[in-house]
Amino acid sequence: MTSDLLTLSVSTLYLILFSTSFPTSFGVFSQQSPITMYTKRMEKMTHLHFYFHDILDGKNPTAVRIITPPNRSVGGFGATYMIDDPLTEGPEPGSKLVGRAQGIYALASQHDIGLLMVINLSFLEGIYNGSALSILGRNPVLDTVREMPIVGGSGVFRFARGYALAKTVSFGPKSGDAVVEYNVSVLHF
Repeated sequence: MTSDLLTLSVSTLYLILFSTSFPTSFGVFSQQSPITMYTKRMEKMTHLHFYFHDILDGKNPTAVRIITPPNRSVGGFGATYMIDDPLTEGPEPGSKLVGRAQGIYALASQHDIGLLMVINLSFLEGIYNGSALSILGRNPVLDTVREMPIVGGSGVFRFARGYALAKTVSFGPKSGDAVVEYNVSVLHF
């Protein structure tokens, strides 16, 4: 009888432990495992420095207007651009390519030149190759230094959060071409 009681106790303990770890029915949206709740990972802080080349003019533009605002638009409000801009180590166009800025920016303010930035910074260099950071925020381009939030990432930058500081290095008023220095600070696992 003691052996039967021990078998029953072990079976009951087994059911209690594993019934909380695995779903018992289909359609379970979310669950937490007790094992992962107590795992503490160390976050890393990474600083990146590069230059963003936004080229609207010439034979091979890296930014193209996809939405043109109506003539009565104030200051170009509503103009929207799709980009695939090179990210380089230095401000010169021929500097080493470290990634690409891919996404959309739009003139989102009727009162100043404020851009809505929805951009992935996709990296091609070193340990960051294949990894990306996502920017989603406001860029008041006439400010000397602008801060935009990093809202996520992939690859090395999984679970990323942080900020990007942008400073215009050069701007061609006729062409619209710009080189922007980026200093990025990001926390990630």
